[in-house]
Amino acid sequence: MSAPRPAVNPPNVQSYCHLFYISDSQQAQIERLQALIVQHQLPIVLNTERLHDKLTQKRRQQLSQTSSVPILVLDQKDKLSWLSDGLSVAPEWDKLQRRVVSAGRKSELLLQAAKVTADSRVIDATAGFGHDSLILASTGAQVTMLEQQPLMALLLLVEQQRMSAQPNWQKLMSRLQIVNTDALSYFATLPADMTGATKAVDVVYLDPMFPEDSYQDSKTGKGAKVGKHMQALHQLASPPTLDEERQLLQHAQAIVRDSDKQGRVVVKRPQLAPSLANQQPHESWHNEAVRFDGYFV
Repeated sequence: MSAPRPAVNPPNVQSYCHLFYISDSQQAQIERLQALIVQHQLPIVLNTERLHDKLTQKRRQQLSQTSSVPILVLDQKDKLSWLSDGLSVAPEWDKLQRRVVSAGRKSELLLQAAKVTADSRVIDATAGFGHDSLILASTGAQVTMLEQQPLMALLLLVEQQRMSAQPNWQKLMSRLQIVNTDALSYFATLPADMTGATKAVDVVYLDPMFPEDSYQDSKTGKGAKVGKHMQALHQLASPPTLDEERQLLQHAQAIVRDSDKQGRVVVKRPQLAPSLANQQPHESWHNEAVRFDGYFV
């Protein structure tokens, strides 16, 4: 999940980041990390430093409190994570394996709402940690993942590279394209008419940031709890304004108009949150915690 408006750095401004690593044997991995930054033109300046003490929870907390820039950690298991308020967060796509394998419209509200198939083209305009992109791509669909924050885009690229080394994940990884950009800028690069050689976009998926107090009912306290991944994202991005929500929805709807199928925009919201841009959806799918609003074109 990302937001149309960044809280920290505007686009194309260099982001400084500190990478702590454990062993000199990790130099090759650090070089691959730097290569990804160059290859994808991420505006990240990575300063590296070896830790000579154990990376305990207390040490993670100390590092978080003393640094004025984002921190990445390469731990003893060669796992790259972002250190946010002392908590290590990473995409960890392998932990979703059972869910990805069994994903279907019966078990996944997102797939009920999106109705994607193996020949669909999908844009996940607010990728975040990429978990919903995996579910969408599990159908065989091609998914373009847009992530505005360079740090998050780097974590996604590293995870895609890591999972591509596992044979049973390679086909799924090949269906994902990760782009470090904001949704509105990306939409502006797409041709106005995609009925020709360019494959039309069938679904645009939006999961914009929303205020932390919109996850639970203010009176009853019921609703979804905010997990560590969501807490971390709130450190990087702010919720969009109402005007930005309108722009995002309008541009997304324009993108799917050329679909051979019924183009649709699917928006993820907390169950109790208002509709995006206060626009009523054509249909909604929900459980006790989350709601998917569908806008059909």
